[in-house]
Amino acid sequence: MNDKQQTNQVNRRSFIGHAAMGAAAFTALSASRVYGANERLAVGVIGAGGRGNSHMRAIHDLKDECKVDLIAVCDTYRPRLNAAAERYEIPKRYMNHKELLADAEVDVVSIATPDHVHGYQAIDAVLAGKDVYCEKPVTHWRQFELTKRLALEVQKTKRVFQLGTQGMSDGAWALMKKLVRDGLIGQPIHAECGYFRVGDWGERGMPIDDLNAQPGPDLDWDAFLGDSPQRPFDVSRYFRWRMYADYAGGPSTDLFPHVFTPVLSILGVSMPSTVVATGGKFRYQEREIPDTFNMLIDYPENITVAILGTQGNDYQGCGGTRGSAGRIPIVRGWDGTVTVIGNDVVFYPAQESNKEGQTFPIPAGEDWYGYWKNFFQCVRDANPETLSPAYLAYWVQTVFHMAMLGHREGKVAKFDSARDAIVL
Repeated sequence: MNDKQQTNQVNRRSFIGHAAMGAAAFTALSASRVYGANERLAVGVIGAGGRGNSHMRAIHDLKDECKVDLIAVCDTYRPRLNAAAERYEIPKRYMNHKELLADAEVDVVSIATPDHVHGYQAIDAVLAGKDVYCEKPVTHWRQFELTKRLALEVQKTKRVFQLGTQGMSDGAWALMKKLVRDGLIGQPIHAECGYFRVGDWGERGMPIDDLNAQPGPDLDWDAFLGDSPQRPFDVSRYFRWRMYADYAGGPSTDLFPHVFTPVLSILGVSMPSTVVATGGKFRYQEREIPDTFNMLIDYPENITVAILGTQGNDYQGCGGTRGSAGRIPIVRGWDGTVTVIGNDVVFYPAQESNKEGQTFPIPAGEDWYGYWKNFFQCVRDANPETLSPAYLAYWVQTVFHMAMLGHREGKVAKFDSARDAIVL
């Protein structure tokens, strides 16, 4: 093995800089409580909006199969909090997430709040001894240091963590990962994925519960703002927060985690060397964040990943879709290419390769409830290797930090591995 290969191998294993806390080491550190087969898990949900209700619905529907109970819910808007508690018959209601985390009866929390408070709440949760299911993105695009700190705190506390990239439950990605690791495509050199849809219903379409809402005992504006710039209350900012750069990032952080997380897992790389991003508001002008975003990512292992996307057109390209509006990943190596056609992973040999084309049936598709069941089983087993663990979320989000920061500054973003720092 030459020096460059040795360096690349360390980079793939690296968790945070020189700590070398990769998946195997992370697993070895785990010493969380193991629950009995018939012991019930008590769950608290932080955030009672659209995604929070999706979490509560899944947890409620799985209460018998997974032996879980919804016992607490938290939201900064009391009418939304009360509606969720009544809908799912949740006995405990909190407007402050720290009060929920101080509840000794809560074993597990799910976090479904605005992007810019995810990281703080997740850190508070693991420090309080709770296992965590956190919506993507793991942090806001300006919070690289917080992302790093969260990954480190999960490692130190030995808590179970799973990011809400439920597409990782699709058997296609585990199969592609195995084929790449087994050497079918040879040395990986290039990959692409993307996300295409029409409409910004996920931003402008967010419902405003009450146009006359005001801060006070029933709406905690300061808690919503968190570490974002201090601004006077605005009903649109509070209820339609995905429209604003203070709290969200558009496709790069809201949509791309779904399509990029599998690709990074398949390739087995960690930190990038260079990220370039282009795009902007090409169709929807009311919002602050891009509706079209494209990225090129170089890795020290001599691999480039291209992520393309727009909310102004929904054509996916060859191969169609798998799971949602995500473009099917294509992973290219020196000896050939793997992608998905229908219900098969397909291998296309390179022109000069002596290999033959093959198809491999995909064992199962994306499973939202299966993703939750995997998480709860990992909690019971004190197994940190969830389908989307903290260190993978850190590696994925670093790319989006670099892309957004570079795009806003009109610069190429570099990652300094010696200092674990983003350089523009």
